[in-house]
Amino acid sequence: MALVTNRGDGTISVLSIDGKEVKVADTVTIGAAADLVSAVAIAPDGKRALAVKSASNKVAVLTIDNGKVSYNKDGDLPANNYPYNVAITPNGQIALVANTGNNGSSDGNADTVTVIDMTAKPIRVIDHITVGDSPEGLAISPKGNLAITVEARGSNRSKDTWYYHPGGALSLLRIDGKKVMRVGEVTVGALPEGAVFSADGSHIYVGNFMDSDLSVLRAVGSEVTDTGQRFKLPGQPASMRAGPQ
Repeated sequence: MALVTNRGDGTISVLSIDGKEVKVADTVTIGAAADLVSAVAIAPDGKRALAVKSASNKVAVLTIDNGKVSYNKDGDLPANNYPYNVAITPNGQIALVANTGNNGSSDGNADTVTVIDMTAKPIRVIDHITVGDSPEGLAISPKGNLAITVEARGSNRSKDTWYYHPGGALSLLRIDGKKVMRVGEVTVGALPEGAVFSADGSHIYVGNFMDSDLSVLRAVGSEVTDTGQRFKLPGQPASMRAGPQ
């Protein structure tokens, strides 16, 4: 199965996958159109999913049972300011939610990542980690020891804007069990929006929207460095996903 967020009407489409045949099996309402349902992630055990409702600052908890997806609004979790992306660690213990702030745009202020304990009963928020301005993108390494937020940092603003930076940045978040700690940052290109890890976790590829290219970074443990390699693209990358991890 696959889940698709329908941002314009507050629903999630449930897709059944049988080989190369894909069908819409159900549509689940989890909010109003004004809530802006923006992203969803399925837990590794396939029994739960989380979906962010950006405009209402909520995270919906979905239950999956034999292909049937259900939602109870009383189980919504609080996020901080304008949650936009969500990811769950490979071991399923925690989920991270990137809160972009300012209706999803840079404003020069620090923002946060919400940490959710997926093993608690009920599922609950256990921490908020401060990161940089406008963390739109979010990715977790295949080993589950490192996460990155992809931050615009005003790199799409005019140069006379007080919070303008020529490049965006990644915040590096070390994951140790259910403890998450910000351990550094790396500068990338202008208006980065998406990033992925390589299958072995040794490299990170970042899509720089305004530069129409990819930054290539090297990851060793929780240390990330820029290789200096940049690959031009035929257009502006707005989102990225990796293959099987």
